[in-house]
Amino acid sequence: RVDGGLNFPNGARWFVSFWEDEHTEKLKNGILKKPEVIFGMNVEKVKEQAIPEFGKDYRFKVASPVLVRSNEDDGSRKHLLYNEKEADGILTRRMKAKLEAANFNETESKISISFDRSYPNPQTKLVDIKGTKLRASVCPVKIEGNPKAVKFAWNVGVGELTGSGFGAID
Repeated sequence: RVDGGLNFPNGARWFVSFWEDEHTEKLKNGILKKPEVIFGMNVEKVKEQAIPEFGKDYRFKVASPVLVRSNEDDGSRKHLLYNEKEADGILTRRMKAKLEAANFNETESKISISFDRSYPNPQTKLVDIKGTKLRASVCPVKIEGNPKAVKFAWNVGVGELTGSGFGAID
């Protein structure tokens, strides 16, 4: 951050992933056609990364904070953090809903997600999106389940608001 703006003297790296390959191609072609991002920042190159092969269980570092919220009886939303056991169930249910929406069958959609509470330095981060403050966790996650479901999670992210940059795993 410099003078109220952002400065990237050594450039910046982004990664974007999709479950469906056609979205990847559309984005890549659009970036190459129009490389300006914002305020003079331009994309110099696009590099595709092959999707790794994952086993039945894997520990992922997070590349962005993981947002987990529960619905309260009064209609409000409670932010759950890495140290709250209830967060694991919500992470798992959220991913199962995404798998169902992507037409995974019952066998393919077996998955369980939990925060790695053995991680020595978990943190939380308050993220402000247009005045809405969201408290999220910066803590690795463990995913167990069908390897295809683990691969799906790696592509789409975990938790809520993954389309807004939350829950990216690496």
